[in-house]
Parts: sequence; C-alpha cells; structure tokens
Amino acid sequence: MELTGTEFIERVNSLAYSWWPARSIIENAIKHRFEVHPSGKIIILEHFCPWKEHLFEIEVEENCSGEILYALYEDTSGGWRIQAVPVDSTSFDSRKKLPSVWCGIRDEALSALVGIDGAVFVHAAGFIGGHRTKEGALSMAIQALDLV
Repeated sequence: MELTGTEFIERVNSLAYSWWPARSIIENAIKHRFEVHPSGKIIILEHFCPWKEHLFEIEVEENCSGEILYALYEDTSGGWRIQAVPVDSTSFDSRKKLPSVWCGIRDEALSALVGIDGAVFVHAAGFIGGHRTKEGALSMAIQALDLV
C-alpha cells in the first residue's frame, strides 16, 4: 500500500511540476516560431521539458497541425539538440528527419559537412542531432529544412 501511495504522489508531482508547466513553454515557442525562422517550421524551447503531447494539442488549437518540423532545446551538458518532430506523440517516424547525409556522422566530420564548427552528432536514424551552441543547432535546423 505504501509503494502505491508513493507512486501516486510521484505521478501527481510530475504532472503538477513538470508536464503541466511545460504547456506554457510550448505555447510560447509556437507563438514565437516565426521569429526563429520565417517558415515557422522550427521552435526553440526555453529549456527541455515534456513537449510532444503539448505540441500536437496546441497545433490543433492554433490551426497549424503538421507545420512544425524541428524542436531545439538545451541539453543537460549545456549543448543544444535538434529533434525532428514525430508524426504523432508516440511515433518513431518523423515529419522530416535530419538530412540522410548527416546521419551517423560525428564531431569534426559532421562540422565539415554542415559547414559549422561545433557540430556534435546526428543519430543514424536522423531523429535527433546535437551542436555545442544554440546558434549552431539553429543553423543546422535551417539547413535541414532544404535538404533531404
């Protein structure tokens, strides 16, 4: 009984202090997406949070379903991630993966490919990548909009 009570309290705290507050972060990111890039296809999160469910709900509310392709956020080491938005909140398929020529490439080799020092990696599946700086991650995301 004590274990069940502890799990319940942890779940309530997670919803109250993480999941629900994340909604305003996503609302703000969507609101400012055209300031990030004229296409509106890239959002920048103030900080990492559980974002996917909120994104899909807010896209419906704002009549922009499917338009956002990449979410950028700072990781725990101070670097930045570029994550391709999945086709739905539980999918492993992305609306637009990162360019296939970047997939599985790391560090200097990736920096040379993207033309920006500080690139860290792009996952072999193309759903996520990293850069040392926010500006570098944004530059990669912008390039990815036009590449296959």
